[in-house]
Amino acid sequence: MKSQTVDLELSPLDNRALANLCGALDSNLRQVESALDVTIARRGATFTLRGASSQIERATTALERFYAQAKEPLTVDDIQLGLIELSRQDAGVAEEATQDDAPLQLRTRRADLHGRTPNQILYLKHIQEHDITFGTGPAGTGKTYLAVACAVDALERDTVKRIVLVRPAVEAGERLGFLPGDLAQKVDPYLRPLYDALYDLMGFDKTAKLFERNTIEIAPLAYMRGRTLNHSFIILDEAQNTTPEQMKMFLTRIGFGTKAVITGDVTQIDLARGQKSGLIEARRV
Repeated sequence: MKSQTVDLELSPLDNRALANLCGALDSNLRQVESALDVTIARRGATFTLRGASSQIERATTALERFYAQAKEPLTVDDIQLGLIELSRQDAGVAEEATQDDAPLQLRTRRADLHGRTPNQILYLKHIQEHDITFGTGPAGTGKTYLAVACAVDALERDTVKRIVLVRPAVEAGERLGFLPGDLAQKVDPYLRPLYDALYDLMGFDKTAKLFERNTIEIAPLAYMRGRTLNHSFIILDEAQNTTPEQMKMFLTRIGFGTKAVITGDVTQIDLARGQKSGLIEARRV
């Protein structure tokens, strides 16, 4: 996608509001950059935005809204909530998932599920129709839960033979050896949201039996190298905390008859300073 450059001048000039908008060491601008996949440079009240035209449009709207709110200092939560609101108003997604589209029904042991919002309906549709799906968005939007529901549905319908759950275990270096216990005990704290979704959808006893049979498998990202996963449903959660190299390694593990869902929130990257996120790099491809 061709990159564009746009200059945005905020008015009326208010130095205090500009300082509140940018945040300490331009931290608020960095958050907007990360969430909307643009670069922002500032000179006085003029902001230079670079990126895809659609993303520049959204970033321009975001900066103008935040500037109007910047009479008082803006917190990280203020920025994140503003970006969530902007995402909800994305007209393109709403048009693609129209009311004429019948919501996909997911069958699980506990209940039948379907998407409630246009974004969720579109997300489920993409998972059903594509081998690889990227689901990005803020916390609480159902990315992980719906991905697990799709995996359980596929397993119940016997379209896959197993479910593989993958998550970056720690934010730097994946040093699993420093954690006590065997492999499962090492990664349990990091995979807890995935376990919770499985227990909710299938019940504790059924989930435990599937783990015993290795029908459901935990696979720390650090240990994925060299494997090829066939006839599986793979979920990579918290993908914003992968490096580009780890993301490439994960994507090349996908074999025949396998479906992969990669989820993450690009506003909550825990990688070391200066380290690029594999999720952001993958979205640019």
